[in-house]
Amino acid sequence: MQRSVVRAANRPCTLVVCRGCCCGNPRKYPGTDHAWQLERLRAGATASGGGFAVRTSDCLGPCDQANVIVVQPSTAGRRAGGQATWIGFAMDDDCTDDLLAWATAGGPGIAEPPPTLALQFVQPPREARARARR
Repeated sequence: MQRSVVRAANRPCTLVVCRGCCCGNPRKYPGTDHAWQLERLRAGATASGGGFAVRTSDCLGPCDQANVIVVQPSTAGRRAGGQATWIGFAMDDDCTDDLLAWATAGGPGIAEPPPTLALQFVQPPREARARARR
């Protein structure tokens, strides 16, 4: 049991990549290589040596702003005041580069996001905002 407590205490910044009904859908967004984006993010996490993690989610909610990626702060980032940051319209290589740079630098609470990435911040769905207040 103590082992899981230690793991939670040192959780890295995490990119949660939506791959539900709209996000990651090549029929809806045929000009985007969704598989390549996820592969690049995972390769970046591996190259960071555990500096950040990547996981996928079936649906995060704001489908009209697909592709959506949530950048969750690390334990240290959360202690420094960092909060989960929702990125919308995350489909091109420039956005992927910015996500990789921010996560590598530490993410929310540790490093400032690239200015162009900050332009893509979106409001989380109402349910996520309610969970964050608990």
